[in-house]
Amino acid sequence: MDELIYCAALALAIDRVAGDPRWLPHPVRLIGFAAVHLERIIAGRLGRSRASGALFTGVIVGGTFAAVWGLLFLADGVSHWLMLGMTVFLFYTAFAAGDLDGESAAVFRSLGSGDAGAARRALSMIVGRDTGSLGEREIVRGAVESVAEGTVDGVLSPLVFAIIGGAPLAMAYKAANTLDSMVGHRNERYLQFGWASARLDDWLNFFPARLARLIYPGAALLCGLNARRCWSISMRDGRKSPSPNAAISEAALAGALGVQLGGVNFYQGKEERRPYLGDPSRDLEPADIRRAVRWMYAASALGFILLASMRALIVMR
Repeated sequence: MDELIYCAALALAIDRVAGDPRWLPHPVRLIGFAAVHLERIIAGRLGRSRASGALFTGVIVGGTFAAVWGLLFLADGVSHWLMLGMTVFLFYTAFAAGDLDGESAAVFRSLGSGDAGAARRALSMIVGRDTGSLGEREIVRGAVESVAEGTVDGVLSPLVFAIIGGAPLAMAYKAANTLDSMVGHRNERYLQFGWASARLDDWLNFFPARLARLIYPGAALLCGLNARRCWSISMRDGRKSPSPNAAISEAALAGALGVQLGGVNFYQGKEERRPYLGDPSRDLEPADIRRAVRWMYAASALGFILLASMRALIVMR
């Protein structure tokens, strides 16, 4: 095995144990800070067109790649071990399984203690929808959907790019994903300016999402969930979202759990209807949050084994 595989394995282990402490300096926060200021400059001078949005996206994503590559190049000039340590740290910050686990666990614990208000506040940390008036079922749905979506863009996608191109490519992916969450909205402000960021995120997640579809039934089997239904519902309902990737993971998890996800969400008071995914064979329950997290970890492990094996075979040649 080569160094990238060892670095990725160590980063996944650290993420599993440490999660994402709020006190830790995080590159994604730096990317977000840079994006806010660059948006103000570019939009102020060039307007909010697709062209100016593409320039904005290119500068942030390309600049992230170049900055990380340059940083690792300089570190390698000092010590190869320093470069490897920085690679592990950057991989660790690119993975979000531990953070999703911790945040969703807070939702689960609050529901278990009967504190719906605390559960809503905890859920608001991992979803963009309004949570202030949600009942228990909708709180559980929000947490399960967040874990399903995060399995791709928080673990498997950065893992794919880490194994392919190391920390520069993994962090460039995180930059694109961050921009999608910041400006990839279909509203008046970002419909044109955020178009390039949203499309780039779709393109970058296209292969990882379909690779994940192959992994998910195995993850369901490892967790004692329904592997056959995981596959069939993913194939049946995975195309229902306007996004080419968004519904694949949620449909797969809905099938594995035997529940129905999707429905009505509110964003800043505005209603948005999402397609229903899966069959309502039973009602959602708080325990589904922890089942979803176990499924995410199983999928992450299988994804790492598959990608590491593929890279090892290529390197050996």
